[in-house]
Amino acid sequence: MLNNTYIHIPCIGSLTERTIWKSGIKSWDDFLINHGTLKTTKKKQRVLYSGVEESIEQLSGKNHIFFARRLLPCHQWRAYRQFEDKTAFVDIETTGLSSQSDSITIIGVYNGKETKTYIKGINLDEATQELAKYKQLVTFNGARFDLPFIEHEFPGFFNHLHIDLMYPLKNIGYSGGLKKIECLLGIRRSEETEGISGFEAVRLWNKYKKGNDEALEVLIKYNKEDVENLKTIIDMTYQKMVDNEIAPKDKKCGVNLSQTI
Repeated sequence: MLNNTYIHIPCIGSLTERTIWKSGIKSWDDFLINHGTLKTTKKKQRVLYSGVEESIEQLSGKNHIFFARRLLPCHQWRAYRQFEDKTAFVDIETTGLSSQSDSITIIGVYNGKETKTYIKGINLDEATQELAKYKQLVTFNGARFDLPFIEHEFPGFFNHLHIDLMYPLKNIGYSGGLKKIECLLGIRRSEETEGISGFEAVRLWNKYKKGNDEALEVLIKYNKEDVENLKTIIDMTYQKMVDNEIAPKDKKCGVNLSQTI
């Protein structure tokens, strides 16, 4: 959906963006050809035209930082498809809830093909080298939890696009925690991890620190399922997010973005 997004252009808001969609324009390239048909001022057309040209150039160069800076956090999910090949699904385990007084125990990173696990006291410091390979991160409640912890542990590493799935999922009717949403979507956990909560994950880490290696194995598996299920969830719901973004505010919009996402 990124290549039919306009609200990242300075001085352009959601009403103008919706006007463009209603006109039948389906992409930035389409806009460059048909912008003259828009019912808006010549000045705004010039702003849009310049902004679209710049956006095409930046996307062609895969400049994620441009879009990370221009798009509000609540709109960054729109970039998912365009940066999908440089996306990491991320989840952390911790000793508690405070990024200031507690610490990360595990960082799981899934790139759609392989999951890598970084563990405190073993290889946690290598996690940022892995994350630096990607341009887009997908989390669940990461804006309030995962990223503050990572930023506190590794200051200054973050320049990624960030999709916190909790918010676009809520907009399409899936509210609650990650495990609840997995159930709503028919995603099943393994027998070893079914029923484990964030609180239980802390207890598993404490058991490991007391010498129980099996507890660490379960915790790693739990974290692995977390990150891999994030991709399953966004792939199952992304089109609904697009449809919801276009339709609810104007049922007559009728623009099909399926060719652009």
